[in-house]
Amino acid sequence: MGRVLAVSRESEADHPFTLGRGRVADCVITAGGAYAARLARAGDSWFPERWTLDGPEPYAVPLPGNQPEEPGTEVQPMADGRVLIRRPIEGRHAFSLLYPTGPGTGELPLGAVECPDVGTRLHLLPPAPCGERAYALAVGSRTTTVWLVAGGIFGPEYLAEIPGRCSGGVWLDRTGRMLALDREVGGRTKTIVVDLERGGEVSPLLQLAADSDDRLLLADPDSGLLLIRSDAPSPGEARLGWGVLGSTLPVRFPESLHPPDLALTPFASQPGQALLPEACAVALRIDSAFGTWVGVWRPADRRLHQLRAPEGWLAGSGVWTPEGVLRLPYATEAELCGVAPLTAPLTEPPSTAPAPSPSEGASPCEEPPRPAPAVTRPVPLQQAPLGRLVTK
Repeated sequence: MGRVLAVSRESEADHPFTLGRGRVADCVITAGGAYAARLARAGDSWFPERWTLDGPEPYAVPLPGNQPEEPGTEVQPMADGRVLIRRPIEGRHAFSLLYPTGPGTGELPLGAVECPDVGTRLHLLPPAPCGERAYALAVGSRTTTVWLVAGGIFGPEYLAEIPGRCSGGVWLDRTGRMLALDREVGGRTKTIVVDLERGGEVSPLLQLAADSDDRLLLADPDSGLLLIRSDAPSPGEARLGWGVLGSTLPVRFPESLHPPDLALTPFASQPGQALLPEACAVALRIDSAFGTWVGVWRPADRRLHQLRAPEGWLAGSGVWTPEGVLRLPYATEAELCGVAPLTAPLTEPPSTAPAPSPSEGASPCEEPPRPAPAVTRPVPLQQAPLGRLVTK
């Protein structure tokens, strides 16, 4: 799938990035919430920027290189404040760690991974829970390779090759050992678990029905809450559902996660909710023809709370505090680095009273009218119940 190249002594250049999750990522935040990184614009040029989020006030540090970044570049913050950058260069991907050095930018080249096959796509996986390592996925026509690209001893390290085309990437534990990937084989997509401490050993995680496409979008290691997208309850139409890691209860697909004409993408879960999956708050990006805003949902709620996003929100990014405050990074011309706190609405009985949508000027905690949730038949996990693995 790829091979390691010698570390380059030359500084190499790049531009905006996407995570391999289907949507453009405006900002990437460490699992601990202390740092963020993004590509910022200066005129027609792009450069990496690190945000510090755990101080009294958030602030940004520009990390420009010798020239603007090129299209396809990705950045990811590390727990020590450095920023990993991936630069695609003619069939290979060069990795470096960037850090501020007074008025300039220091750069530590880590090496490169070569992907000579034209059809192979390599992208960074979401930040590892420890923040000290970073991983990448190289997706070929028939196999997928997992690489350790930062935090190793000798530069990028090959970890595992998995039959099939994989996408997504969700960490299931706090140690960065168990990685969930959505694997396509035979025209169907199912979520598998890759054990990075056992040579990439693969186990099934989700198989709701034999002919369904099942993907894992988010997992909270503390509560065990899982957010899943599957067409099992309505063939041909993917819906959001939830389950609990380590539980034998079935996945459920509530109507509150299936609002008409809205696309929901979960991006953050509330930490510290040990053994309380139904109380764990989830933040969702909501997209419609009218724009993008924020949703907050808990399994214990029977509705989706829709909130106005701050102006300049770096859409799809944010981090929860254990106390239930959602911190959303934003950037405007007047404020180049800001974080807006949103408090998650308390769990309340559902209401059928009419209320305007955010596009019609709804207040932040109001929800558009929704019918009372229908009772849907749970879909069993069949051959891969959530209680079978990962918790060992």
